[in-house]
Amino acid sequence: MKRLAYLFCICLSLAACKDKTKFTITGTFKNSQPQSKVYLYGQAGNKPVALDSTVLSEKGEFQFSSSTKGVDFFKISAGHNEYVIIAKNGDQIKISADLADQSMDYTLSGAEEADKLQELNTTKNKYTAKMAELQKQFEELVEKEPQNREMIANQMRPELTKRTDSLLNFVLNFALENPKSLASFYAINSLNPSDYEKEFLEYADKIKSNFNENAAVTDFLVRMAKLKSVQVGQVAPAFTMNSIAGKPVSLADFKGKYVLLDFWASWCLPCRHENPNVVKAYHTFKDKNFTVFSISLDKDPVAWKQAVDADHLDWTHASELKDFEGPTVRLYQVEGIPSSFLLDPNGKIIAKNLRGEDLENFLNKTLR
Repeated sequence: MKRLAYLFCICLSLAACKDKTKFTITGTFKNSQPQSKVYLYGQAGNKPVALDSTVLSEKGEFQFSSSTKGVDFFKISAGHNEYVIIAKNGDQIKISADLADQSMDYTLSGAEEADKLQELNTTKNKYTAKMAELQKQFEELVEKEPQNREMIANQMRPELTKRTDSLLNFVLNFALENPKSLASFYAINSLNPSDYEKEFLEYADKIKSNFNENAAVTDFLVRMAKLKSVQVGQVAPAFTMNSIAGKPVSLADFKGKYVLLDFWASWCLPCRHENPNVVKAYHTFKDKNFTVFSISLDKDPVAWKQAVDADHLDWTHASELKDFEGPTVRLYQVEGIPSSFLLDPNGKIIAKNLRGEDLENFLNKTLR
């Protein structure tokens, strides 16, 4: 009994001696070159910052020790391979990887966040493997029947869509179910926010006070707060910019009309493919108190004007000529195009991102 008590005291002593002012990362890389460099990077805004470097041992082993404020993301780089780590002070993380593995798969353990990130990566890799398997089947079939490539693609597309949706649903559910882990933030940022606005806002509410010292999370929450201001039911934010003729035009100029506020660019192929649908809607409903106000993300005014003429876009156009960095584009949280907001005569947003038949059907119901 005394011996057990003695061993218990030793364990408590070792735990107490654990350095809470820093974290350590111990790693082993297979198929590595001895004495080759390994780097540890942190984040400053959206830019990686080198924190430390070392060389691999004969057995491909290395170790880093660093400190952080709160819990944060780090990256380990070896040659062309990069591995994401989540760490906080007191963590003792272990990482192993094969540098010859082109998928850059890796294994993490030793800390709560490391285990959670490992859980995410392991399941994602299973879904990715299933998609790669389907891709391989497609290539084998096309090699046998190259003349039937399009037919084979059409036959296999539903299964690819199903497997892709399964992966995306897993990632989304992982994020929503693990709001106290920074791994959830890593997960949700692999999704397209334009496709998951409602879910992104729900996630933001879940993590509001969980990572107060993390700059990336703080920036995300600020963006989500702005995104809330351009949801259906909100009054569209006011703005003024130069028209295609170089004269100021304001959103307020359209008050009293139904307006499709359409963000696009001449270089955006999906936008150009959608333009005929917008043209059709404009000519069908322009006599029913409806118009279009297009905001171009072009930087080149010549290309912008050529596209307007080529696509027969006979309505008001304006641009800040600053791509995604334009103040109005940021105000409306546009992160992908085409992107659109349908406003009622009072300037309230009544629908978003209606395209093709969905736009026509909505306008038919609304403009009576």
